Amino acid sequence: MQPIAILAENVHAAADPILREAGFTIERHAGALEGDALRAALARATVLGIRSKTSVREAALAAGRPAAIGCFCIGTDQVDLAPASRAGIPVFNSPFSNTRSVAEMTVAEAICLARRLFEKSSLLHAGTWDKSAKDAHEVRGRTLGIVGYGHIGSQVSVLAESMGMRVVFHDIIRKLPLGNAQPRHSLDALLAESDIVTLHVPSTPSTERMIGAPQLARMKPGAALINNARGSVVDVDALAAALRSGHVSGAALDVFPQEPASRDEAFESPLRGLGNVILTPHIGGSTEEAQESIAIEVAEKLVRHWTSGSTASAVNFPEVDLPTLRAGQVRIMHVHRNVPGVLSTMHGHFARESVNINAEYLQSDPHTSYVILDVDPFEGDGIVRALAALPETVRMRLTRA
Repeated sequence: MQPIAILAENVHAAADPILREAGFTIERHAGALEGDALRAALARATVLGIRSKTSVREAALAAGRPAAIGCFCIGTDQVDLAPASRAGIPVFNSPFSNTRSVAEMTVAEAICLARRLFEKSSLLHAGTWDKSAKDAHEVRGRTLGIVGYGHIGSQVSVLAESMGMRVVFHDIIRKLPLGNAQPRHSLDALLAESDIVTLHVPSTPSTERMIGAPQLARMKPGAALINNARGSVVDVDALAAALRSGHVSGAALDVFPQEPASRDEAFESPLRGLGNVILTPHIGGSTEEAQESIAIEVAEKLVRHWTSGSTASAVNFPEVDLPTLRAGQVRIMHVHRNVPGVLSTMHGHFARESVNINAEYLQSDPHTSYVILDVDPFEGDGIVRALAALPETVRMRLTRA
């Protein structure tokens, strides 16, 4: 039976030739999958491709078990990763493909906030000609504080410094500074000296509302805030209050605690209508270049998993990878519960069936084990039935060269 790739949310077309070359039939959906449509897709898909708006929760996973789920985006918050792992479903994403796009937008927003360009534009759209230079500044010589010095934060650092900005950063992990950027030992220290603060941290319990009323109060009077990270990171009610008081001079946000599922749903936020506030609809990585790169990377990961069993870079699964299957060999991909004795039992079945193992690679996490075995060709289905009947077996699959 020909494998089926179901792609939702307008995944970039660059994924299609990669999947077709591997033998997939492609079924596309323009919007997010929900309810019965999602359950039907999970039941039919060999691999499921989604972006950020399709929410794959544990209850939905009961409808079917695709071989893999590809998140054609940076994050994987929209998938219940632990239940997917227990069901033997690796989840892949593209964590770095939109780095440049987000970094460029961040620096552009820093300039727009310093010059109050969006505020001037809004006034002019309303018919008001305001040429005043009050509160408008060059970014050259001003201090940019970067919270989170990973792939995006460090790219922002390089771009900002090339324009003459002074860069300081804070990260919970010691990072090598690029250029003349200087680390700060605490968030409070960074907030106190930065003219513009930009956030590039993941969504974790420790980053939830990490910028609230106390942190905003510690910012320099007249400083600005940029959040292109995660909506949970900033208390938007506290930010709105700080903007209204004038303590924070401006803000740019691309992510929000609650985001509409589609353009048909109204966007509500206490930040709407405030001056010198740039609001964008989660488009930091929405460039043609980023989306094409993401499509290629995730499609390649899905194909490698389907054709060879590779789980390299899966976010929720033991990472197992073997070289390309040699001609004449059979590859067995076996997912099982991580309990003692399973591999020994499997080896016993291979010995009793006189099936020779040529290569084997096992990796485990606390709950799940995944082993790939390359074996000589065998007759009958004795070994397949034996492995499938193991009480610890979650799922298994065979492929032949």
